[in-house]
Amino acid sequence: MTAVFPLPNASNDLTGHVALVTGASSGLGRRFALTLAAAGAQVAACARRADKLADLAVEIRANGGVCEAISLDVTDADQIVRAVGEAEAAFGTVDILVNNAGVPDAQRAHKMSVEFGDMVFATNVRAPWLLSNEVARRLIAAKIPGRIINISSMGAFHYAGQGAALYSITKAAVNRMTEALSVEWSRFNINVNAIAPGAFSSEMMDGMLQRMGDFTGSFPRKRLGEPAQMDSTLLFLASPASECVTGTVIKIDDGQSSR
Repeated sequence: MTAVFPLPNASNDLTGHVALVTGASSGLGRRFALTLAAAGAQVAACARRADKLADLAVEIRANGGVCEAISLDVTDADQIVRAVGEAEAAFGTVDILVNNAGVPDAQRAHKMSVEFGDMVFATNVRAPWLLSNEVARRLIAAKIPGRIINISSMGAFHYAGQGAALYSITKAAVNRMTEALSVEWSRFNINVNAIAPGAFSSEMMDGMLQRMGDFTGSFPRKRLGEPAQMDSTLLFLASPASECVTGTVIKIDDGQSSR
């Protein structure tokens, strides 16, 4: 029987859904948590900086949303299991996961220590892998559909040679993870997609601008993107409107990258 969908099938209403966002204490992650909460989702905001998470939770609640602040170091596998469990205990099964936590490298590859490289891999690749599996395992057991949204980067497609080779490599891995897991879990109605931002205003970008100077003059539109300009894409991938979209990496770079 063919399913019947309303026209247009474009609802961003996330009422009744439970979203877990990593790296939610600042930057893009903070914006993602605010956006999902404003759309009606119950949000588990996760990061290491408890004070900033507490401020975020206060802001979401003041705006009528629902938020639980959960301390999480994504490089710790035990903490990942605990954080997903805490979110489930607070709200029910997590059915929207935003794997946002990430770190840059800002070092030449041949000068990088093994320990530093391991930390970058643990944060940018191992963490979204473990989180995705922990969330998917619970969704499959509960027979609930879900949405996993990985935050990649345009650096996965274009490397400018500015001492961020490992970052570029890890984000390319995130893209392939997105594609492979979308196939693995499609029969369970778990959609796995990614967003690949270009240069957007964030705490990470502030550090890059301090190291390299203002490079926005080389962009066609002479500007950085603003996190709010990703709201519509995030909500589309998190909402029922994207029911048939999985294994996709959406580029949002304001025309900054050469094709």
